[in-house]
Amino acid sequence: MPRATLTVEVRPSARRPVTQRASGWEGQTPAMDASEPGSPSRPALVLVHGTRMSAAQWEPYRALLPDVELVTVDLPGHGDRVGEEFTAESALATIDGAVRRARDAAGGAPPVLCGHSLGGYLSMMWADQHPGQVGGLVLLGATADPRSRLAGVYRGFARVLPLVGPDRMARAVNAVMRVLGARGEHARLLPDGAAYAALPAAWELVMSTAGPQLLASVDVPVTLLNGQFDQMRLHVDRYAAACRQVRVVTVPRASHLLPATHPDQVAEALRRAWVQASSG
Repeated sequence: MPRATLTVEVRPSARRPVTQRASGWEGQTPAMDASEPGSPSRPALVLVHGTRMSAAQWEPYRALLPDVELVTVDLPGHGDRVGEEFTAESALATIDGAVRRARDAAGGAPPVLCGHSLGGYLSMMWADQHPGQVGGLVLLGATADPRSRLAGVYRGFARVLPLVGPDRMARAVNAVMRVLGARGEHARLLPDGAAYAALPAAWELVMSTAGPQLLASVDVPVTLLNGQFDQMRLHVDRYAAACRQVRVVTVPRASHLLPATHPDQVAEALRRAWVQASSG
């Protein structure tokens, strides 16, 4: 496929614009209606949450994407699986099961796999190990290279957490999320500190395994979605350079918490990836 690069600004059904840059695609995503008779089988969308969150993180998106089949999961140590040990095997097996369910729900159509933060790094690990099994990949807040100085920050956080206490840390983080714009159902679904127990093992896996090199084997369109002020978009250019087909989306004035604070813009980016996969 001839490579193309474009810069566009789209205005979704939201209050603020989303700036996008795409390469590897010829022109913009087709403006097709994947629900029309005779269109290809519509894929499902698998959504993998971030650290401390759970499948509940994505519940408000069912109303934002009413015509898209959403498959959500709890990673080990999170949500209904709090207390379960987090391991690489159990985490990747969770994504594997979700992708299988999504394919079954869509009559065999490969799903679009999307992960936020920890879920994004796990999703790229899974996609690297399972070429050809998804129709698209969306990495949300997961484009910092964990081999950089960022690794020291997360290891330091893991050491400080027992001193502060998980519940106290959770209250502080949730307060920040509300200040940054988490409202309504997004605010009500903010979790307590129970899932912090899985953080050291989860981020040790990310720091030892993940990175832009994993995207070289991904042969489907990749969306790199970040908030403008997200520290986890630090190396987005490295990730984009590793992709065969990529769309880089930056949400103005958003942080790492944008699934809760900027749901309309995130939903629009997810829809674009879903439409791309739906059009074959």
